[in-house]
Amino acid sequence: MPVISFANPKGGAGKTTSALLLAGELAGKGARVAIIDADPERWISQWGRLPGKPATIDIIAEVSEDTIVDHIESAAKTAQFVIVDLEGTASLMVANAIGMSDLVIIPAQGASMDAKGAAKTIKLIRNQERMALRTIPHSILLTRTSAAITSRALRNVPDQLDKAGIDVFSTSIVERAAFRDIFDFGGVLAGLSNARVSNIDKARENARAFAGEVIAKLKSTAVVGKAA
Repeated sequence: MPVISFANPKGGAGKTTSALLLAGELAGKGARVAIIDADPERWISQWGRLPGKPATIDIIAEVSEDTIVDHIESAAKTAQFVIVDLEGTASLMVANAIGMSDLVIIPAQGASMDAKGAAKTIKLIRNQERMALRTIPHSILLTRTSAAITSRALRNVPDQLDKAGIDVFSTSIVERAAFRDIFDFGGVLAGLSNARVSNIDKARENARAFAGEVIAKLKSTAVVGKAA
């Protein structure tokens, strides 16, 4: 089953939020999802101890560079989707996970430090491709964008990446209070109250569009299962 890794050695790029949003959307469609929490901060593991975690989402923590390949192989036998939230560094663990991935998502904010982190990740992917003798699909996901204002620098990012031959998600992850609330209160977007969370419908629409694009990318590489 598809293995989707979220990687960027620049901390705070939005890896964990994006990974959890994707897991929530897939679980909401009835898919069994395994999340491998390889981030030292263990944000997803902490979220999993809060109320409201869907029964179809399994969380695997306490992962090391020696065990991550085994965890991915084991999870892929039972889950319809395996999502790997990687640590914010270019390590052997990250390289091993990338080598096992059917799609690598590289979250990045519209800033030079994030872009440099993304470039390091792409270089790591290229090296793993050479070792594995296969193409590893990957795409940059712009995160924490403003719903109201798009800066000139951010508008230029997709064009610059496209000219460099780097795929970029059409959907970006907008900065939303709802995305922070699921880490504070648990559950997924579908369970948040419209009365208590501002712009929840917009947040759900954003997450749904992102998940749909992930599925489309997996289908284009013929690795997505019937559950999608």
